[in-house]
Amino acid sequence: AASAGFRLTAVRREPAVRLQHGASGLEPLAWSEDHRISVSTARSIAVLEQLSDVHSGGQDMVIHRTAVPAPAAACLLKVGPKKEVAECKEKFASSVDPTVSQTFMLDRVFNPEGKSLTPMRGFKYSSWSPLGCDANGRCLLAALTMDNRLTIHANLNRLQWVQLVDLTQLYGERLYEAGYKLCKADAPRGELGDFPEFQRRHSMQTPVRMEWSGICTTQQVKHNNECRDVGSVLLAVLFENGNIAVWQFQLPFLGAESITSCNTIESGISSPSVLSWWEYEHNNRKMSGLIVGSAYGPVKILPVNLRAVKGYFTLRQPVVLWQEMDQLPVHSIKCIPLYHPYQKCSCSLVVAARGPYVFWCLLLISKAGLNVHNSHVTGLHSLPIVSMTADKQNGTVYTCSSDGKVRQLIPIFTDVALKFEHQLIKLSEVFGSVRTHGIAVSPCGAYLAVITTEGMANGLHPVNKNYQVQFVTLKTFEEAAAQLLESSVQNLFRQVDLTDLVRWKILKDKHIPQFLQEALDKKIESCGSTYFWRFKLFLLRILYQSMQKAPSEAMWRPSHEDAKVLISDSPGMGSTEDDQEEGTSKQASKQSLCDTGKGVDIDDTAEDSLHHSSDTGGREPMEEKLLEIQAQIEAVEMHLTREHMKRVLGEVYLHTWITENTSIPTRGVCDFLMSDDGYDDRTARVLIGHILKKMNKQTFPEHCSLCREILPFTDRRQAVCSNGHIWLRCFLTYQSCQSLVYRRCLLHDSIARHPTPEDPEWIKRLLQGPCTFCDSPVF
Repeated sequence: AASAGFRLTAVRREPAVRLQHGASGLEPLAWSEDHRISVSTARSIAVLEQLSDVHSGGQDMVIHRTAVPAPAAACLLKVGPKKEVAECKEKFASSVDPTVSQTFMLDRVFNPEGKSLTPMRGFKYSSWSPLGCDANGRCLLAALTMDNRLTIHANLNRLQWVQLVDLTQLYGERLYEAGYKLCKADAPRGELGDFPEFQRRHSMQTPVRMEWSGICTTQQVKHNNECRDVGSVLLAVLFENGNIAVWQFQLPFLGAESITSCNTIESGISSPSVLSWWEYEHNNRKMSGLIVGSAYGPVKILPVNLRAVKGYFTLRQPVVLWQEMDQLPVHSIKCIPLYHPYQKCSCSLVVAARGPYVFWCLLLISKAGLNVHNSHVTGLHSLPIVSMTADKQNGTVYTCSSDGKVRQLIPIFTDVALKFEHQLIKLSEVFGSVRTHGIAVSPCGAYLAVITTEGMANGLHPVNKNYQVQFVTLKTFEEAAAQLLESSVQNLFRQVDLTDLVRWKILKDKHIPQFLQEALDKKIESCGSTYFWRFKLFLLRILYQSMQKAPSEAMWRPSHEDAKVLISDSPGMGSTEDDQEEGTSKQASKQSLCDTGKGVDIDDTAEDSLHHSSDTGGREPMEEKLLEIQAQIEAVEMHLTREHMKRVLGEVYLHTWITENTSIPTRGVCDFLMSDDGYDDRTARVLIGHILKKMNKQTFPEHCSLCREILPFTDRRQAVCSNGHIWLRCFLTYQSCQSLVYRRCLLHDSIARHPTPEDPEWIKRLLQGPCTFCDSPVF
């Protein structure tokens, strides 16, 4: 039983998301570092993106839903020339030997399109890359279909997923060119017409699992022999015959042209079932390897030699973590980096689900070499574990069986190794009677996502299965707030699950708790980080939303007031002036609601409505409070704008010559910063003095592309020329966006222009930054 200090209270979080198709594959649920949940189903991968929307007053989670459809055509592995393969298939299907003909006909790798069998549709497994791998700096999705097609997808415009590369096709072509030998020294194998050789060629390119490594740095030599650091990421693919292909991709990953290399490792494990990366840091040197589990029981770590990767070293030989062939299949492996409080060094905790048991192994490097402690945790579930997930921040592991029971395992270090405190989470107490098919924990450990279907009712199984993704809270509001205040990441977007818990609490209580306000003010006073200012802005915006009155009618509903006004104005109806005024005011209020729905800034609309209500009489206390919060929001936004302007001016000063036109409205930004007499920042004044001396009275003004008039810098959001042409300003560089095509941040706080080929590197670097108000990426 768990001690009182680790007692967990699970609370249901709305909404539950219904899936259009049934969940498929092993571990059908995965949660990415950028807060997207992939659900493998029989027709597609459903992707649910969690947002912490500051413009929504609803208390439910805000979820943006997209999907990666399964390919329409079946995947046929390349095992030889098409004509020869067709002849061999016909030969094996009509063979008089039943061991050949039946094995061939019933094997779905040989016959993915089905024919007499049902076609293989849907996805077997999906895996998210680390943050910062696609063109927008977000996660890539590797997807493995039931018919063994391995592809990589990116979501570049938030609505549509794009397939970047088909790795199964590329790997098949590589094997074909190499004659299906891993190295040239290999002895020649049999002909394709031999059934064992036909099976071998298929098994050596049938993926079982694939996993991404962390981002590492490689060195690239330029034309002038200079070296520059380039980010890269590895994707390890485990095949049915025990081989592992390690693909190396240059970042950002754009497609086949970003592939740097592909090396194949022989694991020596028969019937492999699962794969995980082992990444260990010791004395500022990084060690990496691959943990492979077998359907027969053994688990071992394989060394991985990384070419051209800085600071990495590897094992000299494989390390066996569990060698018993005890017929307990390894279903899932998680590797968690932890800090050992007694040994005062980093260590790795490897956790594997084996049937109903959890196998754990603690890896520690000391002066004596690599220390391995291992054992099993038993008595957790009465049924086999169907899914396992881990919170990598504190090492907590969650396991679930199909009967709706989830176990939380908390590692406790001892002098020798470690032990686990564990407690039971009965999902039946949260959702009612359910069966579970998969679980995943959010990146910061605030939520647990669960795929559920209806459980037994009155001893009977349900007639129909409705697959849903449901959410359970794992942290309290106080724990989430404390974690946000002490965060080492200092990025609100990276901690969306925590900010969503805080948002939910403020919307329910309609006030910011006193302890959080005081702690945040202390952080702002003692630390100059803009992260705490952005956190304060987030809290104020949510508080503002919590006090907004919900519209009495749905904003999408059409208004029929126009007809009533026409009738009352018609002759002979005897309408009075009062009636006409009432009808007009109703129409005006309807129009204002419609305008709000057309994308007008909510804050501006609310402010206007408050001004109108104040004209008619004394302001109510709620309106006074809203105006006060609005003023605080504007003050924090102005502070964040000035801090970013200082950063932009610092870049301008470092990267421009005396007479060069920077294309950034430097003079306008300087004047904007100095225009407020109440703003006294010594750093800004010194920086502006240096820049103005460097510019030597030159202004380099921006010009309107329509009428060539000068665009003055009077507003950080937009530029208006003397002829009334309005251009929005880029919040990253403060240039006017005159191309009519621009990017927006995830929460629609700000807009940014696209980088152009003539932009210098430092401006392109500025344009890669996140939103200065909400930390979200820009699309």
